[in-house]
Amino acid sequence: MRIEDEIKQKAFKDPYNKVVVNLLYTHSYFVTKQSALFKPYGLSPEQYNVMRILRGQQGKPITVSSIQDRMLNKMSNASRLVEKLKQKGYVVREECPSDRRQVDIVITASGLDILNQLEESVYAFNKSVVNLTEEETIQLNELLDKFRG
Repeated sequence: MRIEDEIKQKAFKDPYNKVVVNLLYTHSYFVTKQSALFKPYGLSPEQYNVMRILRGQQGKPITVSSIQDRMLNKMSNASRLVEKLKQKGYVVREECPSDRRQVDIVITASGLDILNQLEESVYAFNKSVVNLTEEETIQLNELLDKFRG
C-alpha cells in the first residue's frame, strides 16, 4: 500500500521528504509487528536484540557499553534491558575479575533456549513481512546501505 494512502496525505513536498516519511512509517510498522511476535515470550524487540548480541559472543562476556554500541536502536537503555533480562533468568551479570568497576554480561542456557524457540518464527516473520522477492530484498539492502552512506 502506498504511503500516501497509509497516512492519508495527497502529496509530498518532494521525493526526499517522501522517502524519509516512508522510512519512519515503515520502521514503526516493523516494530509494531515484531512486538506482537515477541510478546508471548515476554520480550521486547530491544531485549531480543540484546540477547542476539550476547549469543554472538559465543559464551564470552561483554560489557553493557559494548552491548549499547552494537544495538540497532542506539537510544535504548542497555543497562535497563540487561536488568530486565537478568530478572527473567536470560542473562547473568558478573564482576570483571581484572577490573572491579566493569560488569560482564553473559547469556544463560535459558536465554539461548528462548532464542532457539524464536528462530523459526523470526525467519518466517521476516519472509512474510518483507513482501519482496529475494532479488528485490538484496537490492533494497544495497540501497539502504548506500542511503546511510
